[in-house]
Amino acid sequence: MPELGRAALLVTLGLSVYALVAGAMAAHLGRRRLARSAQNALVASFATTAVAAAVLLAALLRNDFSFTYVSRTTSEALPTAYTISAFWGGQEGSLLLWLLVLTGFGAAAVSLNRRWARDLIVWVVPVFAGVATFFAFLVVAVASPFATQVAPTDGAGMTPSLQNPYMLAHPPLLYLGYVGLTVPFAFAMGALLSTKLDERWLIATRRWTLFAWAALGIGQLLGSHWAYVEVGWGGYYAWDPVENAALMPWLAATAFLHSVMIQERRGMLKVWNVLLVILAFSLSLFGTFLTRSGVVNSIHSFTQSSIGPWFLAFIVLVVTVSLGLLFWRLPQLRSPTKLESPVSREAAFLYNNLLLLALCLAILWGVVYPMLSELVRGEAVVLGRSYYDFFLRAFGLPLLLLMGIGPLIAWRRASLKSLATTFRWPTGVAAATGIVLLLLGAGSSVPGLVAYTFSAFVLATIAMEFARGTRARKALGASSWPAAFASLISRNRRRYGGYVVHAAIVMLAIGIAGSSAFDSVAEAKLARGESMTIGDYTLRYSSLDERATANATEIRATFDVRRGDRDLGTLQAGKNAYTIEDQISNEVGIRSDRLTGEDLFVIAEQINRDGSVQFRVFVKPLVNLIWLAGLVFLVGSLVTLWPDRHEQRRLVARASEAGLPATR
Repeated sequence: MPELGRAALLVTLGLSVYALVAGAMAAHLGRRRLARSAQNALVASFATTAVAAAVLLAALLRNDFSFTYVSRTTSEALPTAYTISAFWGGQEGSLLLWLLVLTGFGAAAVSLNRRWARDLIVWVVPVFAGVATFFAFLVVAVASPFATQVAPTDGAGMTPSLQNPYMLAHPPLLYLGYVGLTVPFAFAMGALLSTKLDERWLIATRRWTLFAWAALGIGQLLGSHWAYVEVGWGGYYAWDPVENAALMPWLAATAFLHSVMIQERRGMLKVWNVLLVILAFSLSLFGTFLTRSGVVNSIHSFTQSSIGPWFLAFIVLVVTVSLGLLFWRLPQLRSPTKLESPVSREAAFLYNNLLLLALCLAILWGVVYPMLSELVRGEAVVLGRSYYDFFLRAFGLPLLLLMGIGPLIAWRRASLKSLATTFRWPTGVAAATGIVLLLLGAGSSVPGLVAYTFSAFVLATIAMEFARGTRARKALGASSWPAAFASLISRNRRRYGGYVVHAAIVMLAIGIAGSSAFDSVAEAKLARGESMTIGDYTLRYSSLDERATANATEIRATFDVRRGDRDLGTLQAGKNAYTIEDQISNEVGIRSDRLTGEDLFVIAEQINRDGSVQFRVFVKPLVNLIWLAGLVFLVGSLVTLWPDRHEQRRLVARASEAGLPATR
């Protein structure tokens, strides 16, 4: 079996190299049959990679410990679901997953667009193949998942923190996001190489970019919830380098998705959009480098390995070549259309882009500064939470406000009178919200108060847009108000799906502000029968129990919980002792109030031999809005991604006006 896996990866490497060389020759010489052969090689590379992936998955499910990778990441006692997740739980397997998704996306994107944009695709294929060649080389020559050994009687098991249901979805979603950003990058590079710098590369990659962006966003929220319920420290985001590594390409992709609308509508920001695509893809590679190289200390990162220098060299190559191509094509990318007014939708989207990019670069500096300081001074100086929180407030709060302003301002130029009319009601709602919060005593946290006020403004603009649009559809003859609402969304899914996503971001902002600015914490060492209070909660430590499971011993302290005069039942917190892994994990107790969005969060920090326990307890207001925001974000993303025949007609008409092929 390992021989089959190794052979499949060798064939993948050969096919990728062939697609790179033959595709480049065909594009340069204009040879159609050779170009088709290169495309077929790229498609075939997905099939051979799938064979290798199937071999590794089968080895995991059979507990074949003659595979070094299987022995290092699983054990006989590991539940089947986590055995499957071991595919991406280790370095070699995760790189194979990268290659599988990459070749799959490449095969699909090329196959779906080769008739509609043939002269562009011939250059896209060698770009895809170049990236695939690098990852195929890694899993063949540097970090093979098919290395073998004399089989031990059992494996080393899995890191306890990874034995969590969220690990079944969080890493694959991040990979779909990371790898998905290869599609717009490959098409942008193909456009530069072919000098086909019209809108075709944008049209061909719009939904691919949206899909990658949505996967990254949902993957990060799932990762935050995993950290919240599993790591046992009382939070959901610690500005960890690897957490930041996923956030940075998402911010760059967010900027691109906004600014591309300006290029489509006004023909502006062509250079800027290509730069954002290069940045997003480079940051996705950088995130993989951080996770795999071991250059940073992180709960997410793998141990020191030999692939770090290879990744760093590839990132430098990608950035150098792509920027060189961009500067080479600068004359063809310049737009005759200029920004007409600083008060316009174009300007608002540009301000949005600058703030997103500034936040992204601030986070990037925070990630690389410890590495640079260690290189220069011999000591890694880590920038703490206060650094990131400062820039999140400095750039995030204006971004929040712009989410309400940008979509409502007129294109080209807006008058002060029209602005006053448009934003009269949202401004009133925001002012009223701020006053009420001040009267309720929320002024102790100025950033939190500002976040709530801006959030009210944005939600009011979103509600106003939906109400105004629904009234217009009803006036045009819709049979009912629900029909008018459905018609409104179906005729412009991209716009109104975007509004739903904006609402999700607002909910996220409210949840972050509430859980960060107004949370409370208490600590106590309790013996059985003793109680502690936090806020209006009373927790009585009633018992300590121990039970054995298939792969761990569970120790749980039980609380009787009351809030005022109400009995809220019991809550358990404790630890798991994993025998094979020889590790102990925190298992927190969480009681959520679905009405208020508040969590009572209990950590058993130390369990003593006499039965007493050192507890740490948090009350986190509004934290559940963060997880609810994830569901709303998913709904908005699906609405935006759903095929829109009206939008397709507009794109076909625009393509026809420009003299481009009108069919796909």
